[in-house]
Amino acid sequence: MMRFDLVDLGLFRHVVEAGSITHGAGRANLALAAASVRIRAMEETLGAALLTRTRQGVIATPAGRSLLTHARGILDRIDRMQEDLAAFSGGTVGQIRVLSNTNALTEFLPEVLSAFLARQAGVSVDIEERTSDEIVGLVAEGAADLGIVAGTVDTGALETYPFRQDRFVVVVSAGHAFAGREGIAFADVIDHDLVGLDRTSALTRFLADKAARTGRPPMRLRVQLRSFDAVCRLVECGVGLGIVPETTARRVARAMAIAVVPLLDPWAARDLTICVRSLDALPAFAQDFVAHLRA
Repeated sequence: MMRFDLVDLGLFRHVVEAGSITHGAGRANLALAAASVRIRAMEETLGAALLTRTRQGVIATPAGRSLLTHARGILDRIDRMQEDLAAFSGGTVGQIRVLSNTNALTEFLPEVLSAFLARQAGVSVDIEERTSDEIVGLVAEGAADLGIVAGTVDTGALETYPFRQDRFVVVVSAGHAFAGREGIAFADVIDHDLVGLDRTSALTRFLADKAARTGRPPMRLRVQLRSFDAVCRLVECGVGLGIVPETTARRVARAMAIAVVPLLDPWAARDLTICVRSLDALPAFAQDFVAHLRA
């Protein structure tokens, strides 16, 4: 008889969603050795492999995908039960799981989230950065309550709502040869040294994919940073070119000697979109958060 406890199910969900036993163990607040023992015991109990190990990490086997679906359903019901009962004890109302692309996460969510949490003391929000394609798949699978993605991505059967509009631009130092241009194609940018976010960021992975599709050599990231403001500061110092949201570029250009050049590629325009599996199926506080985002 199979006996998987809630820790097992939570760990397995984290491992599959992170694509790594190490990272999954960290999310589940377990030591790597303990996590490995639990995964191995689950596989022995089931009599089938749940994960396929690769050099890049782990992926769920067919048996693992089936377990993941059930694990998410059970854990979601446990979460909802705790949220409902917390209202009687005056405790935390609940948690909202949000996935966001880099653009929305850095430029729009901080202020919006701050205003929401100020009036919802019992709600916590767990936000993770992902690429738009990843977000759609994870929301559809039930790994998050809602996602914020680029409007150009195919959201399939998910319900969508408009969030914000932005676009990516190239920032260059004030004296750069590109400074006077009215626009530039991404293919003309990737031959130059770039300053960008670290390689694990959703935006850097997105741009690397776009660069690979041009048939040119890989992007030359001379410096990797953790914020768009820091990218603009090094661009100002002449280290390289940067690709940032226009909202960031216009804001920092008031204080830095940089020039803003629009990207001409169609994908540079960013209609940011909220996506959910079903708005009506979300808890009331999560529905309130979606309404707050839309407002």
